[in-house]
Parts: sequence; structure tokens; C-alpha cells
Amino acid sequence: MIKLKLTKNNTTKILKITLKVLRSGGLVIFPSDTVYGVLVDATSEKAVRKLIEFKNRPAGKAISVFVSDFKMMKNLVKINEKQLKTLKEILPGPFTAILKSKHKVCPLLESEKGTLGIRIPMYRYIEVLVKKFNKPITATSANIASRSPHYSIESLLNDLPNSKKKLIDLIVDAGELPRNKPSTVIDLTEPEVKILRRGDVNFLKSQSFLSKSPEETQEIAKKIFWNDIRRGKPLVIIIEGELGVGKTIFVKGIGKHLGIKNIVSPTFVIYYEYGNFYHFDLYQIEEKEEFKHLRIEKLLKPGNILAFEWGEKAGEIINLLKSKGKIIYVKMKYVNEKKREIKIKS
Repeated sequence: MIKLKLTKNNTTKILKITLKVLRSGGLVIFPSDTVYGVLVDATSEKAVRKLIEFKNRPAGKAISVFVSDFKMMKNLVKINEKQLKTLKEILPGPFTAILKSKHKVCPLLESEKGTLGIRIPMYRYIEVLVKKFNKPITATSANIASRSPHYSIESLLNDLPNSKKKLIDLIVDAGELPRNKPSTVIDLTEPEVKILRRGDVNFLKSQSFLSKSPEETQEIAKKIFWNDIRRGKPLVIIIEGELGVGKTIFVKGIGKHLGIKNIVSPTFVIYYEYGNFYHFDLYQIEEKEEFKHLRIEKLLKPGNILAFEWGEKAGEIINLLKSKGKIIYVKMKYVNEKKREIKIKS
């Protein structure tokens, strides 16, 4: 077993090593946008059998897969126009879609009905990994069947007997992950969409926008803010997306609606206060203990508005935020150099 620590400076090296292990039929423990997962080549029966042995997966119980984009997805499952419209509203993101399989992965991953679970995660490392691998990779949580998923490698290893540890070829440790729930699972094989497992986000209440400029991003933010403002509860806006995608511009759009013109990104501090509006940047948060010093519970008062950039790191406080406030999830993604896709879920 090889164990490697993932940092901002060694991503390329880690991905090369991971690809080498996957191509050799190995089993990899890897972080995701939800929990730590088990990655193997989804087209290799030998690798999939190793995965099933690791998880003690009951015979006939399906295992979902990661794909890099809709093109790869269409190669693996049957998708009609109605299904595609729904998929584009929720993906990439913490969702698993069940669709009729074209039987191009190992049959052990499919259900008895011939369906396959598909994920396009909003997690850069897996997106790049699957794209470079050019084949689907399993997308199941790194826990023994019927046990809880894991958010740290330490927790995982403490839960595994030696016989299971011996099956692991590579562990990629990204530290403790945010406490996000496993993905929401939706069945799209019937005329009526069915939610088989609920995660953190309700996909039924979602909107998607395309921005071609910073000005359009701000207008979208103003519109969404106006539609979703609630009285009696603090409003919490969790914004996710890659570096430079326009998260601060989105926050400035909200600020304009509130009459705040001097909003800047809190690069050297965790948050700035503008009256009843609090602008957080969680990029520099590394340990869950750091949240305790922010005393966020004191800010969750009726009439207050809290906007969190790098919302991917808000998992440690998500239950607190849910219990006290009305949450809006904003996911921003590059379409190309000038265009941004903005998905809003509430």
C-alpha cells in the first residue's frame, strides 16, 4: 500500500501515480466532493471484483461510476431529451443518476434491471483524473457495506481490518473532508423522477443561468437574491466554484442590491462585515477547529445575510447553517474563457 498526501503543489504527480495504479487494475482510495471513495477501472472485471471484496458488497447490488462529461455518459447509458434536460440542471454536482445501461462497463456494476448509476462530480481532481483515464471509474464510498462513509483517512483505516487494508494499492490523503452527505440518488428510468437517496441539495428546486460578463453575473446575483430573500430567518448563500470563476463578482451583485458598493474579497481575513451583510472567504480554512473562532452562530440572526465563498469547505458548519437559516447553494463553472454557468439550488 502506498499512501500519499495531496497538496496544491503535487497535484500533477499524484494524478500520474493514480492513473498508473488504475491502469494496472489497482484499487485507490481518493477524495471526492462528498466523501472518500474507492476508485477502480469500471471496465475491468478483475478490478471490480477486488472492489467488491473490499466493500463486502452483496451480490447484485449496483455500484455507480464517475464520468468526465456528458459525451462519456452518453456512451455508457441511454439518455432521451427529457432525461438530458434534467441531467444538465443538476450535473456536475453531488448527484447520482440511474439510467438504462449500454453494458459497456463491468456487468457487476449494473443492477439486476440493467441500470447504471452515473456521476459527474464538481471536484476538479476527479474530473481531470477521469478525463485523462478516458474510461469510467467507480464512484462508491470507501467504507465496508452497511457502515458509515469516511471523511478522513485516519477514520477509514481505523475501521478496516488488515485483510481489507491489504487490498488497497494507493491512498491519496487530502486531509479531513467537509461533512457533506453522500450524493443524492435519482432514478430517471421511469416517466416520474424518483429520489432514492437524499443528499444535501434538493435538485427539484434549481435554476441554471449563463453569464457572458461580470455585469451579467452581478445581475443574476441580484435577481436570485431578490427571489429568495426570506424574512424571519438569516439568509445563507453558499458559493462553490474554481479559482477565478467569479464568486466575488457574484457577491458584489448581492451587495449592489443592498446598496453596498465597496465589497472586496476578504483575502487576508476570513470575513468582512457590511452592516447586516457578512462576506466570508473560506479558502484559507484548513482545520475544522478554525470555524470555532469565527463564532458564526452569533451571526445567524433574523435579517442577517451571510455569503460564503469556497462553500466546498462549509461542510463542518452546514448543519448549524441549516438549523438557523435559509440556505441557497450557488455553483459556478467555466463554460469557456468568457462564459460562466451559474446553478442555483435552494
